[in-house]
Amino acid sequence: MASSSFSFFFLTLLLLAVISAVTPCPPSERAALLAFKAALTEPYLGFFNTWNGTDCCGSWYGIACDPTTGHVTDVNLRGESQDPMFQKLGRSGYMTGTISPEICTLSNLTSLVVADWKGISGEIPACVTSLSSLRLLDLAGNCLTGQIPTDIGNIRSLSVLSLADNEISGEIPTSIVKLARLMHLDLSNNHLSGEIPYDFGKLRMLSRALLSGNQLTGSVPKSVSRMKRLADLDVSLNRLTGFIPVELGKMKVLSTLKLDGNSMTGPVPPTLLSNTGMGILNLSRNGFSGIIPDVFVADSYFMVLDLSFNNFSGRIPSSLSASKFMGHLDLSNNHLCGTIPIGSPFDHIDAASFSNNDCLCGNPLKTC
Repeated sequence: MASSSFSFFFLTLLLLAVISAVTPCPPSERAALLAFKAALTEPYLGFFNTWNGTDCCGSWYGIACDPTTGHVTDVNLRGESQDPMFQKLGRSGYMTGTISPEICTLSNLTSLVVADWKGISGEIPACVTSLSSLRLLDLAGNCLTGQIPTDIGNIRSLSVLSLADNEISGEIPTSIVKLARLMHLDLSNNHLSGEIPYDFGKLRMLSRALLSGNQLTGSVPKSVSRMKRLADLDVSLNRLTGFIPVELGKMKVLSTLKLDGNSMTGPVPPTLLSNTGMGILNLSRNGFSGIIPDVFVADSYFMVLDLSFNNFSGRIPSSLSASKFMGHLDLSNNHLCGTIPIGSPFDHIDAASFSNNDCLCGNPLKTC
């Protein structure tokens, strides 16, 4: 009797395992994915051909589900991929159409990636802000228009937001500062206007803020200096004005700062040049003026230091020659004068890096 009971128990477990293995995703979620697919056209790779049958968790390309509940958790469709499907055809992806709001009915989504397809147009569905479990939203590299959803700050779990390389306009929503877990923000190469939110510094977890190639105005918020994990700040190629906040030079983690291609003015804070953690500093094509602070130290290690196309005057700082490393240095198109310092950081730098100043001389320019 005991043996019979054990056999029945074992068979029951086996049957449950088999049923679990073949349980399809919820019909409503399958319908949502098919509606999402219907709004898109992918003519070359044919991966949507795998989107058939009742189980969208099984072999549907780019779809992943929670193994316990069967709910769809990931939609991962990248047009630039190392997937063998792409390599076999020897081409990157191309897709047209729009992103259907039906995708928002997948309430358990943790990642939504529809990136680098070049031809997807239309607006970002406003309903994405209802996806409370979303941690990754990447819609970069398309032709999306319209504005960033006003309530983007409602996606409190979001850690990566990438909308770069689209045609998105309007202002950066003020609610964005509510994304307390955001670590990576890329809004570059769009048509965004208005000012960077004054309390941008509330994004304390942010390590990369990429806002270049837009039409942003106003100044760099002082609150940025409170972002203790920020390593990369790129606001180049905008219409920013005002001074560089002195506090930026005191940020210990910040290693890349790109302010080039704006209309900023004033002096360069000495702490920005003496900060030994700074590796890439591009201030070119602005209206900065005054002398270049003579504050470089033996631990200064610049892969890029570009101060070209400004209004700097005076001499080249002699302390530059004490720098540990100077990869790319460009001081051209200013009003500098005097002798170019001698030292290892200058040995490999050509004349173009010093050209179009008032009266510089010495190697690699003419003899003084």
